[in-house]
Amino acid sequence: MSTDTPGIDPLLALRAPQDPACDVFLTGTVFLDIIFTGLDSAPVRGTESWARGMGSSPGGVANMATALARLGLHTSLAAAFGDDHYGEYCWDALEQGEGIDLSMSRTVPGWHSPVTVSMAYEGERTMVSHGHEAPAPSAVPGRAATGKAATDRAATGQAAPAAPAPDPAFPRCPPRARAAIASLVPGRSEPWVATAARHGALIFADVGWDETGRWDLDALPDLAHCEAFLPNAEEAMRYTRTDCPRAAAHALAERVPLAVVTLGAEGAYAVDGRTGAAAQVPAIEVEALDPTGAGDVFVAGFVTGTLADWPLADRLAFAGLTAALSVQEFGGSLSAPGWAEIAAWWQRIRTLDDQDPTALERYAFLEELLPTTARPWPLRRAVPTIGFRQ
Repeated sequence: MSTDTPGIDPLLALRAPQDPACDVFLTGTVFLDIIFTGLDSAPVRGTESWARGMGSSPGGVANMATALARLGLHTSLAAAFGDDHYGEYCWDALEQGEGIDLSMSRTVPGWHSPVTVSMAYEGERTMVSHGHEAPAPSAVPGRAATGKAATDRAATGQAAPAAPAPDPAFPRCPPRARAAIASLVPGRSEPWVATAARHGALIFADVGWDETGRWDLDALPDLAHCEAFLPNAEEAMRYTRTDCPRAAAHALAERVPLAVVTLGAEGAYAVDGRTGAAAQVPAIEVEALDPTGAGDVFVAGFVTGTLADWPLADRLAFAGLTAALSVQEFGGSLSAPGWAEIAAWWQRIRTLDDQDPTALERYAFLEELLPTTARPWPLRRAVPTIGFRQ
């Protein structure tokens, strides 16, 4: 978690007493991420490789939850946590370290945390993951079976309960929220998405690679509930049968109010289906150390700008900026920038002689948001490591 982050609330001017307490709700799988850094090359078969650095943090859906919380949004996460030291660490890092609401989450007795080991080198990363699908939740979500509960069972000789069958309907009743983030899967509908939309939440959705090869938008039933759809260029072109990301964005805008297509090094392109307005913002050139979680950070930045009612181009610029700052650090949730990082970047970038004034003007909207003083650049982050006790 970054320290000394200014307490900026991007929605402060819009908040009203009748508003929901939750800004953004999301659900998914939390992994324990262990990241090895400072590798000179990929590991070689039959040898031992030593990394110059290592960090550990909650990963998976925790990447996006952390990015949202660090941008000042009241974030609620529904997830299963393992009844082990890894799960306890992830829970505390998210709840205590990042201020994320975990009242919809649960600790599952006898279930171990999914784990990902990521090795970063040459600007890329290689990952190895292991985990099992979380068993069904109990009737009342919450941290009913913590590490202490497991210890009490062991002390009394009680066996851990058998894991029930998986329940894809979790969570059944999401909290009222301004927005919710879903990950669409071909051929599958998540009942909570329709419920959240019916209760007034704006649904933002990304999508993964279609393993079926059909690339059929009609196979994404929850798309009908979405305010915004944010695929990458390859996914967008395949789903729309187009050969141009911009044409794909316009085609998608016929299905959702906001279509946002990420273009990698070229930035992002968005179309407002309600007005027909389009915007494109180029990417910021940075030295990328680790791209893990950059897509999650982009979505978090775009959601923040949308809820704050910024112009479309400002939302794209902000999302791209937060993603660019994240790839300059190692790890997923470890690298998500907060307002301190954004303020430090803005302060520094204006002092460089080789900056294009027109390009800087694109980010002038930050002036009204950021504190007048910021910590010096580059920033140094505290890297969470399992094992230390206060």
